[in-house]
Amino acid sequence: MHSKHSKFNAFTVYLWIAGLGAFAQSIIFTLSMVYQIETVKLNPLQLVLVGTTLETACFISQVPTGILADMYSRRLAVIVGYLLMGLGFLLEGMLPTFFVMLLAQILWGCGATCVSGAEEAWCASEIGEERVGAAFLRSSQLGMLASLLGIPLGIGLGLLRLNLPIVVGGVVFILLALFLFFWMPERNFQPAPHTERSSWRAMGQLMADGGQAVRRSRMLLTILCITAFVGMASEGFDRLQTDHFIQDFAFPSFFHLPQLIWFGIIAEGSHLLCLTATELVRRCVNTNNQTLVIRVMSGLQILLIGSIIVFALTDNFYLALLSFWCASIGRRADAPLYNTWIVQNSEPRIRATVISMFGQVDAIGQIVGGPGIGYLGSAPSLRAALLATSAILTPNLIFFARALGISKTAPIYAIEESAVSIAETVLDATGLDVS
Repeated sequence: MHSKHSKFNAFTVYLWIAGLGAFAQSIIFTLSMVYQIETVKLNPLQLVLVGTTLETACFISQVPTGILADMYSRRLAVIVGYLLMGLGFLLEGMLPTFFVMLLAQILWGCGATCVSGAEEAWCASEIGEERVGAAFLRSSQLGMLASLLGIPLGIGLGLLRLNLPIVVGGVVFILLALFLFFWMPERNFQPAPHTERSSWRAMGQLMADGGQAVRRSRMLLTILCITAFVGMASEGFDRLQTDHFIQDFAFPSFFHLPQLIWFGIIAEGSHLLCLTATELVRRCVNTNNQTLVIRVMSGLQILLIGSIIVFALTDNFYLALLSFWCASIGRRADAPLYNTWIVQNSEPRIRATVISMFGQVDAIGQIVGGPGIGYLGSAPSLRAALLATSAILTPNLIFFARALGISKTAPIYAIEESAVSIAETVLDATGLDVS
């Protein structure tokens, strides 16, 4: 069936994308690290190298996948993206070897960059500017609900066999791609002019423009340093926390719950606490008060550093669980504040470029910092690797203190803009109109 004659409107299709995509991811990721540790037998260095391979694939493939979306079709880019992601997860779940893990990350990374940007750009053009905000909000809510439903299903499948959640999640992604092939409309796509299409030269120009903007702003330079250190530390925590739970703790015999059930409890608890913390930040923090934003973010960074230290050193399972949940809050609750902070300190005409550049810096940090932390996890111990992660984050406390001083004199460009235009800017910078 041709997409232009789809019986589903674009709004409905976007909700299906958000719901099924979040559902598949929660099925897969609840136990994916357990699978890599218990079935594939990856050591800490290999675990981190798997993540580094993913980040490298995403970094390299951003421009080619952007060309696909600009030149041919955003709809095609989204379909190809979910198909590649599904094939990557199928491969990972069916062939448990380190080499296959790396190959699967390449497929997944290429697929994710196909979807990123193209999906939001398709949504904006097909649904319309006046309704796109409602679509993003509703899809976010639906994705959260789907994630909460996917976690117990992933645990149930994992109790049968550890590779099943990954295989089933991959099948869901492939089914989503097939659904989109038949039912995803694309009526308003206009290929970008040749001179405006993404290219390697365009990426170089983006980095140059962003670099000039950062050099002119003490605040942006400070935020860039914080971003780099966060990127260098993130792979170690993300990839080694599950192995730390398995290797260094005895799970309680409370109600004789299997270990996999405990990982479901850990995931559900983290998800719910982070949602609650993010909502509290949204309700209680005046984002137009830059000094307050910086103070809250620095507090969350202190929470993250301290929680990782406790998580690394304690021998008590319950204290480790509590510290892990606190670390998760410290990592995720500041995301909207971080984007707002950048928006407030960048000129409107270069804002999208600056935010895109910061995303590239984060990816580079993960690529550079991950292998070293993975080596520490394999050689001395997982506890040493996690302590190194907290140590990498420590210089950020100095940068936050510096930012507090700068905030008294730095211009806040976003104050004169409406909340709607700020939200649109952040979406644009993360891929709404830039493929």
